[in-house]
Amino acid sequence: MLSKDKKDKIISDFRLSTTDTGSPEVQVAILTSRINELTEHLKTHPKDHSSRRGLLKMVGNRSSLLKYVRNNDIARYRQIISRLGLRK
Repeated sequence: MLSKDKKDKIISDFRLSTTDTGSPEVQVAILTSRINELTEHLKTHPKDHSSRRGLLKMVGNRSSLLKYVRNNDIARYRQIISRLGLRK
């Protein structure tokens, strides 16, 4: 679970305007942070299947958001990918 401070920092780093909290960039960044935390959790708890299911749902959601951005603005998509270090 993301702490409020960490989530606020992610939002301030990726927002497009001062009141932006729901743009695809922000949503993908938050999901990526949660995915990374859950991945570390599952390395120490390999039999936690309910968390694994949640992880897979988050990955699918992030994939859908990235697909939306890629179809509408390829430059924004490439910027998000490079800033988050995805698609190595």
